[in-house]
Amino acid sequence: MALFLPIDPAANELLQRSPLALLVGMVLDQQIPLEKAFSSPYDLVRRLGHEPDARELAEYDPDELVKIFTGPPALHRFPKAMAARVQEACRLVAERYDGDVARVWTGASSGADLLKRIAELPGFGKQKAQIMVALLGKQYGVQPKGWREAAGEFGAARTYKSVADIVDDASLAKVRSYKPQMKAAAKAG
Repeated sequence: MALFLPIDPAANELLQRSPLALLVGMVLDQQIPLEKAFSSPYDLVRRLGHEPDARELAEYDPDELVKIFTGPPALHRFPKAMAARVQEACRLVAERYDGDVARVWTGASSGADLLKRIAELPGFGKQKAQIMVALLGKQYGVQPKGWREAAGEFGAARTYKSVADIVDDASLAKVRSYKPQMKAAAKAG
């Protein structure tokens, strides 16, 4: 299985091979369409003229990074806040994982440990961390013991509740229909 999003094929390819791009996409995946969130890492690479690593973004001049995120077009609805959040996440990766984003997940001893490591990243609350665990398990083969349980409701196969389940147009449509149902249930409850 491979993550499938209706975005530029080069952006999809970057998400498949770059743990940093995947992390940045997940950080940006809030209050904007998922296509925008997950295509923005590719746009960032194009604006920089090269693929950065976590250390480079961690050390980047904050004001200059905000300018890059602001565009036009902006990489996110809230470019200043998201540039700072991406930079904070990269700083944590640089400090704890020697700049290697993949070590966040490849070094996890269990699903619970994986969830803990991801939840420690800036911008990752419980639900987003569970979605990331599900995405890594379902689409990237990161499956330490207990990963499905750690992913909560997003861990079961074919739940169509998050980006973790998007592999084609049909699954994208199912994920899109789930979000309004979830919001309506939360409002009613």
